[in-house]
Order: sequence, then structure tokens, then C-alpha cells
Amino acid sequence: MTDPTIDWIAAAVFGVALVHTFAAKQLERLSHRYPRHAGLFHLLGEVEVVFGFWAIVLVLLMALLAGGGPALDYAESRNYTEPLFVFVVMVVAASRPVLQTVMRGAAALARLSPLPTPLASAWLGLAAVPLLGSLVTEPAAMTIAALMLAPLVFKPGVPERVKYLALGVLFVNVSIGGTLTSYAAPPVLMVAATWQWDSAFMLANFGWKAALAVVVNASVATLLLRRHLMAEPGADTAATAKPVPLAVVMVHLALLAGVVVLAHHPVAFLALFLLFLGFTQAYERHQDPLILKEALLVGFFLAGLVVLGGLQRWWLQPIVEGLEPLALFFGALGLTAVTDNAALTYLGSLISGIPDASKYMLVAGAVAGGGLTVIANAPNPAGVALLKRGFEDESIGAGGLLLGALGPTVVAAAAFLLL
Repeated sequence: MTDPTIDWIAAAVFGVALVHTFAAKQLERLSHRYPRHAGLFHLLGEVEVVFGFWAIVLVLLMALLAGGGPALDYAESRNYTEPLFVFVVMVVAASRPVLQTVMRGAAALARLSPLPTPLASAWLGLAAVPLLGSLVTEPAAMTIAALMLAPLVFKPGVPERVKYLALGVLFVNVSIGGTLTSYAAPPVLMVAATWQWDSAFMLANFGWKAALAVVVNASVATLLLRRHLMAEPGADTAATAKPVPLAVVMVHLALLAGVVVLAHHPVAFLALFLLFLGFTQAYERHQDPLILKEALLVGFFLAGLVVLGGLQRWWLQPIVEGLEPLALFFGALGLTAVTDNAALTYLGSLISGIPDASKYMLVAGAVAGGGLTVIANAPNPAGVALLKRGFEDESIGAGGLLLGALGPTVVAAAAFLLL
């Protein structure tokens, strides 16, 4: 739709949604202060609900202004593959057979480490798993890392500021940790085919720098967390639970691999997901409750971002086109805090004749800034959904996340600019 009025309304609704994300924690607190309306405040205080809610508002406003047909046509013209994929991969990756396998492997590595086991486990969750995202995709890595770290770091007794630091490190490391290949990070995927960037190119130009930044961030965070990790180690329930039969584990891993390989074919990976649901019912005794609610909320969030973001090109693209390489890096770094980094790189892929230096700076800035806000990178809402119970009022504040991610973001930016 090209109506200037609708464009301005869409930008205004997008701005309101951004403000709403920063106010979500305060709305959650109001649910305790005014119990009569606790349900409404709790709903509006759920970060995962924000963009889906305002996307519905936008479509209703479009229907009033342009008619129901055009509004529905716009909503149906959006590509919802990414929200669907994140929903599916979250549920599969968080299943007991998959999670227990990863946790047992991490526990074995932690025991071999010269560090105390809690410190080694936390470091692996903040460094090794985000880098694993280059193979299993970033949403799967975020899911596994969040569930690994929840009992270690995001637990009662750990100060909120420390939790926000760990959260910022996790989000930044997942955002840059997927750049070792050309298919795992959404902002890279948006440009890889157009610019002919294969996995060898990504590893040579982005991957080793990202890996170094991930290790630095994780090491500093683990050092700062050491007193809290050693004071009262969390229970490692996934690693100590009754073992799942190897055949069941192999089926789950095969289904997860199939979902990852078919990530851009929703009909195919949804078919595998239905098969996964049937298998978990057939072998229910080897399963924990699936995280369907959390995954659905994340999918709703991302689908709302797709609807709202689709009408922001008119002001975003001129900014991207008009910047020199270095300015483009910092522009992308800042803009990704208020819009999905994959949307930014997609806009860059539409610019004809963009110089190679600008291509690098755009993608580097977009992935470096992927931990600053919940909406900056597609896997972030998954982390919020899985870790928010470890925070005060069971809500993650946008300001706290921004502050926690600043240091790791500077490290990532320095790696991409100076190495």
C-alpha cells in the first residue's frame, strides 16, 4: 500500500509499539497494584504480545481508512516463514531428548575444564552454544542456551543488574555467533544469495571476528558472575534426569535437523513438526511438557513485527542509501535497536550498485547491534519468553536489557571494525 496517510499512521503505530516495549515492565507492576484489572495489565505487560497487539491495531486502522479488502490483502501479503520457523524450532529444540543431549555434552566438557563446573557450564552456555547457532540456526541456539543458563544465572538471589548483564551478553553473542555460516543468522540470510556470500566468505570476513568477540564477552561475563555461580549452583535437572533411549534421541535430532534444513519451506517444516508432535505423544514417558505457549507468544511477536515492519521502508531505505560505509555501520548499529536487523539488511540488498565496503559495514553493524533490544534480532523474543521468570515481576525491562548489552555490543563492534 502506498497511501502516504497509511504510511504515516504505520510509522506512528510502530513508534507507539516501541514505547510500549520500554513500558512493559511498568505495566506488569500495575497488575499487582490494581488487582481488579490485573488481567489487562498483565496482558499488556507481556513483551511478546506488544507487536502482535499493535499489528492488529494497524490492520484495523487500515481497514477503516482503505477498506477491509486492501487491509486483509496487505496482511496476507506478508511473509510469515520466519515466525513459523522460530515457533517450530523453539518447541523441537527445547524437547527433553534434545536439551538433555546438549546438557549432558556440556556437563562432560565442564568436568574436563580446569574451571569449577558451574563456571565452565555458564561459559559454555554464553559462548559455545551461541557459536553452535551457526550450524543449528540462531533461534535454536537461543532456546538451548536460555534453558541451560536459567538454573545457573537467572535464579533467585542473583542481583538484577547481573542478570541483565548476562542477558545482554547472551543476546549479543547469539546475534554475532550465527555469522560463521551464510544461513543461520537472519540478517545474513537476507543478503547471502543476492550478494553471493557463501559460508566460506562469512567465516573469512565475519566468523572468526565474531568468534573472538563471543569468547571475550562470555569470559568477562563469567568472571563477573563467578561469585553468584559458586555461591549456590543451580540444579542441573536436564543433565541429571533419567536418560532418554538413544532411538528416541536420534529421532528428535533428525527432526530438528530436518526443520533446520527446510527452514525456508514452511509447508515442509510444518509437516515435520506435526510428525514431531505425534512422536512425542507416542513416547510421552520420555518427554517434558512442550513449550507451546512460550513459542506461540514468540511467533505472535515476530508476526506482528513482520506486519508493522512492512510499512517502514519509506523512511528506513533513504537512511540506509544515504550513508557512507563508516556512517552506515553506526547507523545500522543504532537502527537495529528500533527495528529487526534482518529488515535492515534486506533493505540494503535492494540497493543496486552498493559498494562492497558498504555491504560489510551494513551487515556488521546490524549483527553487532542485535542484542540491544528485544526486537533487534529475531531470536531475542525467544530468550525473553524463556528467561523472564528469573527477573523481578517476571518481566524483562527494555532499559535494563539495553544497559546490559552495551558493553558486549562495544566488544562486537570493535571486533568487526578493527580486526
